[in-house]
Amino acid sequence: MIHLHKNDLPSGVSLGNLVAIDTETMGLNPARDRLCLAQLCGGGGEVHIVQFEPGAYAAPNLKAMLVNPNVTKLFHFARFDIAVMMAYLGVMAGPLYCTKIASRLTRTFTDRHGLKDLARDLLGIELSKQQQTSDWGSSQLTPEQLDYAAADVLHLHAIKAKLDELLRREKRVELAEACFSFLPVRVALDLAGWADIDIFAH
Repeated sequence: MIHLHKNDLPSGVSLGNLVAIDTETMGLNPARDRLCLAQLCGGGGEVHIVQFEPGAYAAPNLKAMLVNPNVTKLFHFARFDIAVMMAYLGVMAGPLYCTKIASRLTRTFTDRHGLKDLARDLLGIELSKQQQTSDWGSSQLTPEQLDYAAADVLHLHAIKAKLDELLRREKRVELAEACFSFLPVRVALDLAGWADIDIFAH
């Protein structure tokens, strides 16, 4: 079930202590392309989608959840999502878990670490990416757009469970946790102008 909200989560919505989150934007440059949607799922079949009107980023309820230290925020490619939320909502989400990082640390036999790849390889689920490049800034979203946005968070809990097994098997849990903890620093570098520069390089 999909619940669509305008500009913020309603008061009283509780999604538990592990919340899958994704965003949709007008493009891939946080300095240029505005935040349009935030999708959230607590692990069941319900997805809450917050649709932002241009400039309407007060969102006190959503912000409170994003910074709640007792709620782990679960992303696929967290680096982008927390950067765009920092740019538009003004808060740094945390604590964090990123399925793309976990996949890269464990599935070293492949270079395919996209969400569609993980859903297929780990869960046997085929995700459609047909709506990926649609106009997320439209005031009226189509049912197809809403279904696509919801699918991006519906399966993250199950994917995380599979990746956690691999992290334990390969003895890389602590390394993964260190990477997740570093994400806010990586995002701060991105937003400050070092997105394409490795400051650790020679």
